[in-house]
Amino acid sequence: MKITAIESILLKIPYESGGPKWETAGQVWTTMDILLVRVDTDDGVTGWGEAFGHSVCLGTKATLDSMVAPLFIGRDPTDVAGLMRETAQRTHIFGRNGSVQYALSGIDIALWDIAGKRAGLPIYQLLGGSRRSELNAYASFLRYTDPKLVAENAARAVERGYRAIKLHEIDVPQVAAAREAIGPDIALMMDVNCPWTVDESLEMVRRLAPYDLYWLEEPVWPPEDHEGLARVRLAAAASGIRVSAGENAAGLHGFRRLFAAGAIDIAQPSVTKIGGITEMRKIIALAEAHAVRLIPHCAYFGPGLLASLHLAASLPGPAAPFERLYVDLEASPLAPWTEAMNGKMRVPQGPGLGCDPDPEIVERYRVDLSTRRP
Repeated sequence: MKITAIESILLKIPYESGGPKWETAGQVWTTMDILLVRVDTDDGVTGWGEAFGHSVCLGTKATLDSMVAPLFIGRDPTDVAGLMRETAQRTHIFGRNGSVQYALSGIDIALWDIAGKRAGLPIYQLLGGSRRSELNAYASFLRYTDPKLVAENAARAVERGYRAIKLHEIDVPQVAAAREAIGPDIALMMDVNCPWTVDESLEMVRRLAPYDLYWLEEPVWPPEDHEGLARVRLAAAASGIRVSAGENAAGLHGFRRLFAAGAIDIAQPSVTKIGGITEMRKIIALAEAHAVRLIPHCAYFGPGLLASLHLAASLPGPAAPFERLYVDLEASPLAPWTEAMNGKMRVPQGPGLGCDPDPEIVERYRVDLSTRRP
């Protein structure tokens, strides 16, 4: 069995967020951008993956098409672990994080999809099985800035069945507005995306203490300052706030350093960034060995979301709450599995990921880059 072709497909899908579009790295998310990865084999089995993502899709696509994908053509897709180790080593000189790793992640997910289809089993069965056919979702808001919008969307999310909400705000008034809107019984988390020094983080922990945050995500810049993050974790524990991080960690050894520093209560690897399912399995085992809870990060809507569902369903211990970006897509290529119904996400039961992208939706929203000028 050989890999015969790898294609990356960029989708741009309009969405509604309940507020302004989010701006990151100087770019506004006017659409949800999804980078699909299709892997074809000579026996007719096709696997689908997703490579991160959003504003960096064009960079990831260029890296995947020009450098990473050619390394897989003609290779055996059934040797997933060996093939991923070899290609990671061959590309390491170009960085252990960023677009190279995102491209490898997308291909790895597609290889697991192929493995599940060949075995006639959903991926979670290949990972050891699960008792869970659905997961409690939490509504992961975009950044609204306006406390009134935060409160309105928080109340609406609770009406839609969510029992947990994560903000992406960076100040206290928005957190206060959310807590007032949802009351004391709904879990409230806060992802701030590395805006503060250690001292600023310590001050924010003090100011956030009255609002009963379940976790504070990535408070410290830079994210590699694991010792500084450990100081924040110690201070946050006095207020009952857990510290989480891992979306930006560089693979297994990035998490090993986080754990060694005692920096986090909750590990949050992102399957489309970290090296795919193959690397996630290693991090799950490492987190269990260090008694650190693992909750996958999942800020996307393609096959990476389905892979995250399978991973979350197969985790040992208590069920992990599942991140679902709180936006409504104009259309979803993987519906209904991308939709939270009454605050819950269903785990696909078909072979592999359990669902291929809808070809009509893919064609409607794909971007033809051949017509673009530099």
